[in-house]
Amino acid sequence: MSREILTHGKTLARGAAALTLLVAAGLASADPAGMRTYRMLAMTPGGDRIAAVEAVEDEGQTGPRVVVRDTATGKVASTWQQSGCGQCTVGSLAWSPDQTTLAAIVTDPGAGTASVELLRAGRMTTLATVKGVAGTVRWSPDGRQVAFLATVGAKKMTGAVEAGARQVGEIGLAQDEDEQRIAIVPAAGGNYRLVSPGDTFVYEYDWTPDGKGFVVTSARGNGDDNWWVATLGHVDAASGRLRVIAAPKMQMNMPHVSPDGRTVAFIGGLMSDFGSVGGDVYTVPLDGGEPVDVTPDYKGTFNGIAWRGKALFASVLAGSDAGIAAIDPDARAARMLWRAPVGAMANRDGRFVFSADGRVAASVTEDFEHAPRIVAGRLPELEPITHDNDGFAPQVAARSVAWTNEGFSVQGWLVGPRSIAAGKTYPMIVQVHGGPAAAVTPHYVSAGDAGNPLLRDLVQAGYFVFMPNPRGSYGQGAAFTRANRRDFGGGDWRDILAGVDAAIAQAPIDGNRLGLMGHSYGGFMTMWGVTHSRRFQAAVAGAGIANWISYYGQNGIDQWMVPYFGATMYDDPAIYRAASPIESVKAARTPTLIYVGERDVECPAAQSFEFWHALRALGVPTTLLVYEGEGHAFRKPENLRDLRAREIAWFGKYLAP
Repeated sequence: MSREILTHGKTLARGAAALTLLVAAGLASADPAGMRTYRMLAMTPGGDRIAAVEAVEDEGQTGPRVVVRDTATGKVASTWQQSGCGQCTVGSLAWSPDQTTLAAIVTDPGAGTASVELLRAGRMTTLATVKGVAGTVRWSPDGRQVAFLATVGAKKMTGAVEAGARQVGEIGLAQDEDEQRIAIVPAAGGNYRLVSPGDTFVYEYDWTPDGKGFVVTSARGNGDDNWWVATLGHVDAASGRLRVIAAPKMQMNMPHVSPDGRTVAFIGGLMSDFGSVGGDVYTVPLDGGEPVDVTPDYKGTFNGIAWRGKALFASVLAGSDAGIAAIDPDARAARMLWRAPVGAMANRDGRFVFSADGRVAASVTEDFEHAPRIVAGRLPELEPITHDNDGFAPQVAARSVAWTNEGFSVQGWLVGPRSIAAGKTYPMIVQVHGGPAAAVTPHYVSAGDAGNPLLRDLVQAGYFVFMPNPRGSYGQGAAFTRANRRDFGGGDWRDILAGVDAAIAQAPIDGNRLGLMGHSYGGFMTMWGVTHSRRFQAAVAGAGIANWISYYGQNGIDQWMVPYFGATMYDDPAIYRAASPIESVKAARTPTLIYVGERDVECPAAQSFEFWHALRALGVPTTLLVYEGEGHAFRKPENLRDLRAREIAWFGKYLAP
């Protein structure tokens, strides 16, 4: 039994290091060097050009690169690259209404600044600079102003998944809270001004068509915690007055106003994390009122919307497929225009971008076997327009697995080696996603670190990997996403176990050599799994939750829990206790590696300590890794490499033939 608490910077176990080197050596010659990635797509209103932030793996820190391409051919029209700032990143792009200028948010972490940059005729001009954090740049409808979100003097990066600020001194003072506000700056140049209220954190926003204000999702107080209880509102650009439009008991995202200025559309539902957006599409009058679900009973999850005339164009996850749907809000009906079993991503507004008339669309698509590429075209036809990654060979074989359990239709992904030895059976790792409202979608597995390196290393080491989307996940409709309320570790765990059986029936998997792993909600499910099942011979629990009672008072995002548990912990402690792995920890026998970020706001390190302490006291083999300075989402490449090597070594120790 391991008794060590390890922090990054300590010596890596020799076996893990050796294994990492062997994996790298085995794949080094499989692909050409330099896979290209594409992020933050922005399409001109006319649909003729696409801008993207592009990078090439192993190119080194050369500074952010923005590439503008012809939509029809993919031919590069222009390229801008910032020199002298290898750490800088581009976090948002937007075309001006006249299609001549591209606005971008460039962050310099070394200087602690973020700037609004304008790219026109091959030249970049700094329009505004914030000492702090900035994001989501948007042009006013007349093109005379540029808006963006600014957190002046930010104490941490925006979002609860980022590393938290140190908690020292008197805690909870209002003046210590970061507040993200809407800022406006003239496109011709000048000083920016903050226009939304100083005591309110604005999460998402969009201009109203008259250019006189904004529709926003916002909340007062702590921005990390109140994401789950934000209201829908209108901010007057001249006075800064905030008027609440709607405050239903749901999470609202991606608000946009119809071209006639009368109606706000948003995605609403039971959601779980920053950036993990999904639900039905709702509309409500801009003047205020009760939101109406315009996609009731839809068997899919919407994750992006854009008004195009009287219709809404939406990105959607439907089972294993990413798709584009056209929604008629008046008829409360949606029809699919395009779909494919791929992962799709465009920018933080959704998985696809559209021309002003909605006829042209674009996205970055990939699957487990095919590298990212930009696809574009006139709907319903989308074709690849980039071919930089065409030479990258598949590293794994993947299939969608579907099964039914207790009346639910469930889906997941099974990934394994491309070549199967005759008569051989393989161990399998079950990887549970976070959330709980999220979904596993296809992402390319490459030979390098740019694409799914953990999945690659597991398959190269001889494992199948099964990634289920049990009840509570996205992709099967709002009712499916809500189906694990007040039932964490119940029906969702039974869905996973049924999915394991379905995967074993489809591939040469040794059911006696199973591993379990996950991060965040997946970390909780791993802790739950090893205290409620003997099917798994090894486990890795990342940033998990051992005790919902103590977690309620430790974490920085307790607002997300009430919609799921139905009450606060103080009002109904029994439901929290019933879902806590620590309550059944004496049943645990599975060797479990535990890891967490030192400054995790969402799932504090104390939860991992509590579970590790219990396993150690009970004689169950365990190790705890605490990574210095990391939050809920790990950001340092050296930490990610270290953790990956340890995970592979842990499973290798307990799942060897």
